[in-house]
Amino acid sequence: MFDVVVAVDEQGQRRGRWRSREEADRLAGEYEASTLTMQEFCNLRGMALKTLSRYVTRYRRERTGKAAVQRWVTVEVGAQQRDLSTLSVFLDRGRRIEVKRGFDGETLRRLVVELERA
Repeated sequence: MFDVVVAVDEQGQRRGRWRSREEADRLAGEYEASTLTMQEFCNLRGMALKTLSRYVTRYRRERTGKAAVQRWVTVEVGAQQRDLSTLSVFLDRGRRIEVKRGFDGETLRRLVVELERA
């Protein structure tokens, strides 16, 4: 598998070349091992930020084994209620969060933090 690399020369002409998957992975690994920002790394290597970002995303995904992992969440739509100002979220282990219009967002945030700790 190859990625095409397009660069612009001194005359403003586009020139392209192919970068192998191994080369792309090597560049992503070098970036990961460096202490540079993506922009600094790209400036030193003469490559586009978007290209490095794509390489690093693929590199990280493959290194963590998340290449084909998908997570599904069950959602059930209940009977329509007349009071549309209530929002209910049903969580695992029988936990439920229900808020009404005008709720205090900070209190809800603190509640979610506590539930995540449990």
